[in-house]
Amino acid sequence: MTELYLGLISGTSADGIDVALMHFEPRTELLAARTYAYPSDLRERILALMHAESLAVDAYGALDIEIARCFASAALELLRQAGVQPAAIRALGSHGQTVRHRPWGSPAFTLQIGDPNTIAENCGITTVADFRRRDMAAGGQGAPLVCGLHAALFADDEEPRAILNLGGIGNYTLLQPGQPVRGFDTGPANCLLDGWALRHLGRACDLGGEFAGSGQPDAALLDELLGDHYFARPLPKSTGREHFNLDWLDQRLATHPALSAAAVQATLLLLSARSMARALAEHAPATRRVISCGGGVHNPRLLAALERELALALGHPCVLETSAAHGLDPDFVEAAAFAWMARQTLNHQPGNCADVTGAAGPRVLGGVYFGA
Repeated sequence: MTELYLGLISGTSADGIDVALMHFEPRTELLAARTYAYPSDLRERILALMHAESLAVDAYGALDIEIARCFASAALELLRQAGVQPAAIRALGSHGQTVRHRPWGSPAFTLQIGDPNTIAENCGITTVADFRRRDMAAGGQGAPLVCGLHAALFADDEEPRAILNLGGIGNYTLLQPGQPVRGFDTGPANCLLDGWALRHLGRACDLGGEFAGSGQPDAALLDELLGDHYFARPLPKSTGREHFNLDWLDQRLATHPALSAAAVQATLLLLSARSMARALAEHAPATRRVISCGGGVHNPRLLAALERELALALGHPCVLETSAAHGLDPDFVEAAAFAWMARQTLNHQPGNCADVTGAAGPRVLGGVYFGA
């Protein structure tokens, strides 16, 4: 009998919960998927917690439960729509909602919330969660974690490839024939674009890149943004909204007061594309195909800029396409990965790629919370 798994994640944009219903034998297949938006007031509180200088314990505890209830409701609603009973699911892999990621702290730590006890109780499904902290305990960055599924689905014996997730933060998985799987966070993909659009347009994202397209990039600002120390860090490396946020941007804009909002948005779009292209040229210059996924695939201006920047940085032709060309909806690759990681955990198999995260070795990730 085919085993079914659910994967759930809300990314650094905190715009909603991606849910994927998967099976992995005899082949990997996405059976159903959907994104469920957070209630607007809950999203505002999540974003406020992400950027708060300190955590209020009561606010943290309440959000932990409310997010978990949203995750459970999203899982059950997808199953209802797919006509699948919860009892048919072997396990649910919940990434939760990241509110802090401090891989450079002393001590380093990462924090995802969305209480797995509540999810397991409300869904009656065995829930696997808290995937990142075991890798970090083993000396890793706790990110990126999706590289294992990327390698299983997209690697080619002859063609050098890279998988690029265009979420709030961008991250690569480098699939180079004959070499270990590597990967890292590149820096901002959508987080600054989304934040600037929210501030100036009152909406959560720059639909189609139209706002960016109405301005011209500013070379001086771009050079200053690209001078951030994160871009020059050696691997392994990961980052998040704790570093790349509007406060970070505002500090740099203080010396560029004459720029229009549209010019800033155009510069931010080029920052994302150029930083990602340069990172690939530095760490995997032989790459011939970039397979993209995540919300950024819906921004044609970002993809066009990335295609241009890749050609310039690599100096040779490189195909840029989405994971849809390989049979997996680009909006749900990360959710699929956490379904895969739940399966790895229950089968006592590692979920991390130690060469990516910098951990001391492969580790079985996450805690298991049995269903009713």
